[in-house]
Amino acid sequence: MTTLKHRPAPGTAAPAAAQRTTAKTLFGIGTGNAVEWFDWAIYATFASYIAQALFSKENPSSAFLATLGIFAVGFIARPIGGLLFGIIGDRIGRKTAMTAAVALAAFGSLLIAITPSYASIGIWASVILLVARLLQGLAHGGEMPSAQTYLAEIAPAKQRGLYSTLIYASGNGGIVVGTLLGAIFTMVLSPEQMHSFGWRIPFLIGALLGLYTLIMRARLQESEHFTQNKASDGKGAAKPSLYRDFMANRIPALQVIGLTVGITVVYYIWSVSTPAHAISTLHIPASQALWVGVAANLVFIASLPLWGKLSDRIGRRPVMAISLIGASALQIPASLFVRDAWWQLLVSMIVMLVFIAGFAAIAPAVYAELFPTSVRTVGMAVPYAFSVALFGGTAAYLQAACDVWFGSNGALMFSIYAIILMLISAFTVYRIKESKGIDLHD
Repeated sequence: MTTLKHRPAPGTAAPAAAQRTTAKTLFGIGTGNAVEWFDWAIYATFASYIAQALFSKENPSSAFLATLGIFAVGFIARPIGGLLFGIIGDRIGRKTAMTAAVALAAFGSLLIAITPSYASIGIWASVILLVARLLQGLAHGGEMPSAQTYLAEIAPAKQRGLYSTLIYASGNGGIVVGTLLGAIFTMVLSPEQMHSFGWRIPFLIGALLGLYTLIMRARLQESEHFTQNKASDGKGAAKPSLYRDFMANRIPALQVIGLTVGITVVYYIWSVSTPAHAISTLHIPASQALWVGVAANLVFIASLPLWGKLSDRIGRRPVMAISLIGASALQIPASLFVRDAWWQLLVSMIVMLVFIAGFAAIAPAVYAELFPTSVRTVGMAVPYAFSVALFGGTAAYLQAACDVWFGSNGALMFSIYAIILMLISAFTVYRIKESKGIDLHD
């Protein structure tokens, strides 16, 4: 990769110091994004332990459902976080928004790690957990749009597709690490130790990593696009209100929703919840499903830069179209192929995730390329968070519900739902303009 905003003068070689700055910048963005997704993953991984520690043990089933309900609350908070941090990102700075988001997420993790048990403080343990998850939901709603905007603005125009792959690569890396910690801790600690303190350790790790990332991000330089736009605002031009600025870009905002609805459902299903679904519904051994999930997500991460490079060469629209149409065509066969063997689960997950990666790889670049600098963060943050909360947050529930409602036809019915949403996204791709290599100043 070339340097980001620290471009040398024409005809000169990029200095080693600028290259080190570029590496530190990418590391700071990627680490913070990974920590956010790590926090999200470990809550789901250790949900059963959280339920027994922070809720009443009189009704274990009710406690577990309440724990999952609080997990859903985090999704509900995302649009609010997108609005809050989007305003910060567009008015104060991308760097400030990213730094504040990771600080809030780290505080939420620390709060969960040190919350006294239900046996010690009663219902207040559940209340503290709810507050912590609300804070993390707000943070996650602001982290991705802020990081996506910053990354898109500092990337060279001809490599913006490649650079944008860092978002999902680092995010899925956080999920993989969280999943692996779950596997390791349950192997080396006894059930009593896990229920007593073991489940708290990953949240403490998340808090410490968040603090480290906070320090790194505080040292980043602000995006050149933002600083130049901020300087031009101070030359006498009247600053539009947030409402007018947003309404002036309502078409791109609607396009973000259209682009997101399909991919967020299949991404959450095939990257996150399919192994758990295979365990509970198809009775594939938990250890096998866990390692299949890790392996498939590693393939997903490895394929991201390939799609990103391809989009910089042939364009954003062809890559997104290949991704969505391919995933739509394979959704039903892949779902029906998963039966009761781990290798069937592995093949289906890898095939689907490779196609899904095509869209996920360049989505951050595409979203940023839809909006002007003055409203770029909040413009993508609110519609994106809304789509993820409404469609991604309910994907696992609907998948399980279809099995209950339609029995043996459950997988087919859910696949039809996912395909319809992906076709909506494909139609949106058809309607947007090609944005490969554009100057974000324009």
